[in-house]
This record gives sequence, structure tokens and C-alpha cells, in this order.
Amino acid sequence: MRTWRNGLILPFVLLLLWYLITARQIFSPYLLPSPAATASTAAELIAGGMLWQHLWISLQRVAGGFFCSVLVAIPLGILCGRSSSFQAYCWPVLEFLRHVPPLAAIPLIILWFGIDEGSKLVIIFLASFFPLFLNTYSGIKGCDRKLLEVGTSLHFTAWQQARLIQLPAALPSIAVGLQLSLGYSWRALIGAELIAASSGIGYMILDAEQMSRPDIVLVGLFAIGIVGSLIDWLFLALTNKLLPWNVKAGEEHAA
Repeated sequence: MRTWRNGLILPFVLLLLWYLITARQIFSPYLLPSPAATASTAAELIAGGMLWQHLWISLQRVAGGFFCSVLVAIPLGILCGRSSSFQAYCWPVLEFLRHVPPLAAIPLIILWFGIDEGSKLVIIFLASFFPLFLNTYSGIKGCDRKLLEVGTSLHFTAWQQARLIQLPAALPSIAVGLQLSLGYSWRALIGAELIAASSGIGYMILDAEQMSRPDIVLVGLFAIGIVGSLIDWLFLALTNKLLPWNVKAGEEHAA
């Protein structure tokens, strides 16, 4: 509760500052609507179902692209972490792609996949792939050598070593990669929807900008931040539930 109280101080100060700026009309209401006007617009969008509709579409896109990233990034990270020869073949191409921002490839992706759902999934996949891949690779590569020696002495096969030793040891790193990938997925989707989309929360913001509705733009920004924070909180709660030993290790390290 103390953490929550401290965390609410700065938002309250910013809200008060926002109110004072708009009350004194330092900026035109056309550029910066008041908190009351923004709250009224948010209530209208929620009551009419428009905000929920766009958010639901965006969440579906994030889930699809993130799921595809998980299916590819984790197995590839395990293979590169276990096999130096396999890593030597893949690493130059992966290193090249890692330095190409997904948003920079949007024009080409749109030419190939159009503005339908396929282009959004590709952008999310590219944005979320490398945080998950690199953390999986790092977790597998950083497995304690003594544990691997124990597996060798017990005559474990390569598959058994990966499944029973390296993968459990890499779970904390994979969990961090999943959390980062979720954040990257959400941000990349909004960027893609701002450029080419006919629905979604990013499209709602762009459409509001074209209609000169800064109140709707602000509602969209708040919705993005709140939903992104909620996703991150839910993921951390799930991770702490499934990996309790990682939480205890973190607490001991902090102490």
C-alpha cells in the first residue's frame, strides 16, 4: 500500500498541473482539452463501445503476433544456445535483422502483405522476436556447467540435458524475454496501426487527429498506457506464481 501511495503522487501532481494549465487557458482547448472534457469523451467512447471495440481488435493482433514469436524465438534460442555450429549459420542473418527496426520495414511489408491483418502480425513478430530469442539464448548459454557435467555423468542424452537441465535453468531469462516481447509487441502494433489500418486503437488516434479531436487522441493515449501496464502487471503476477523460486532469489539479492 505504501508503494501504491507513493506511486500515485506524481500522477496526481501531473493531473493538477494539467488542470491548472487548461483552467488558465495557457494553451488553446483546441490543442489541449481539459481533464473534465477528456473524461467526458472517455465516458462517451466507453458507453458507446467504440473504445472497447478498437482495444479488442488491437489485443487480438498482439496475441496473434506474440504467439507466432514464441513459437519461433524460443526453439531457435534453445538451438543456438546448445549448438555452436547451428549458431554460426544463423547468427549473421539474425544479427543483421536485429538492427533493422520493424517500423522501417513497414512500407515493404505493406507492399507484400497489404494493409490486412497479415502485415500487422509480421510487424509484431519482428518487434517481439529478438528480445525473446536473445534472452532464451542467454539463459541456455549461461546454464551452470557443473549441472551439465552432472547430466553427462548420468548419461543424459542431448534432449534430456536440454529438457531437464538447461531449459529449467533458463526459465527466469525466458520469462524476462516474454515480458519484454509483450511490451515491444504492444508498441509496434500501435505504430503499425497509425500507418496502415482501418481499425484498432492506433487507427482511432489517427482518425481523431484528422478530425481535429485532441480529446479522443488523449483518451487513446491513456488507454494504450493503462492496457499496456495492465498486461505487464498480469504477466508479472503469473510469472511470480509459476516461478516462485525466482522471486525469492530476487528478494535475497535485494536484501
